[in-house]
Amino acid sequence: MKKLTVNVADSYEILIEKGIIADCGKYIKSLKSAKKVCLVSDTNVYPIYGKTVEESLKANGYEVCTFVFEAGEESKTTKTVIEIVEFMAQNALTRNDFAVALGGGVCGDMAGFAAAIYLRGIDFVQIPTSLLAQVDSSVGGKTAVDLPQGKNLCGAFHQPILVLIDSNTLDTLKPHYFSDGMAEAIKMGCIKSESLFEKIENGDAKDIIDDIIFECVSLKAGVVERDEKEHGERALLNFGHTAGHAIEKLHNFTTISHGEAVGIGMVLVSKAGENNGLTKSGTAERIKKVLKKYDLKTEDNNALSDIVKAMNADKKRTGTSIKFVFIKDIGKGFINPVNNEDIPTFFGV
Repeated sequence: MKKLTVNVADSYEILIEKGIIADCGKYIKSLKSAKKVCLVSDTNVYPIYGKTVEESLKANGYEVCTFVFEAGEESKTTKTVIEIVEFMAQNALTRNDFAVALGGGVCGDMAGFAAAIYLRGIDFVQIPTSLLAQVDSSVGGKTAVDLPQGKNLCGAFHQPILVLIDSNTLDTLKPHYFSDGMAEAIKMGCIKSESLFEKIENGDAKDIIDDIIFECVSLKAGVVERDEKEHGERALLNFGHTAGHAIEKLHNFTTISHGEAVGIGMVLVSKAGENNGLTKSGTAERIKKVLKKYDLKTEDNNALSDIVKAMNADKKRTGTSIKFVFIKDIGKGFINPVNNEDIPTFFGV
């Protein structure tokens, strides 16, 4: 087993081991005494792993109530999260009880947000089953849902009490979802580790996926420890996301995945960085090649002018600028605000 500790105000462990899902109740019981648990999952994941998790939780003395929502980003709304909160209330969960998120990033975001607002905050555990969630979203305490005006605009910082990562779950993923998660691993290499990027670039990620997961969460844990509420360094994790979220919004969060959109966003911002003397020449092309290697998109069918316009809803927007994340070179991310009126010219519109 590989183990990491995230040293924030309420520190927690990340445990990485094949098959750990079957023993999840044992690991949770070692740190959480409670009567009830609300298991939150989706229609893709629950049929595969739901009963295994329920049985492990019950075997360790917990009463389990289960909420299953329709899989997909389309469900990541205020309506669904309120349904989860009302379900918790109907099942009389107390402040001593907790939630478990069993699924990908959408599930973790919604279960975590519901846990953050139910009774002004109850504990929750992350059991990420997608690669995207395992390398990125399950760690760090960002929880949110989408609004019609943009992605992740309604949410809260709410750290889990435990993260259990079982890479065996990746065996049941369709190839598209593996690619989707690789976008976030590539992003981490771009901003923090040239050696990680080169492993992904030169080898086959599937052959070393446990090492990639461990390195990604190690890097992210360090960033979160130094900047839990995103006042500085943590914003680097948004590389590719400003344009990516804009692209997702233009597709109404339906016809393009998060990883695909972030990949396109990384290419767009790297090209703009090169054209404005901020990024080493050839970097965007190098990123494009590795994205294509893992069957990810590198361009969108929306006009660049529409993508730039849609960026205005981004959370990193201030009154006068947007804080964009650029890279000087692979592994060297930095934040550079661009004035709102300069953004179209900056991106070559």
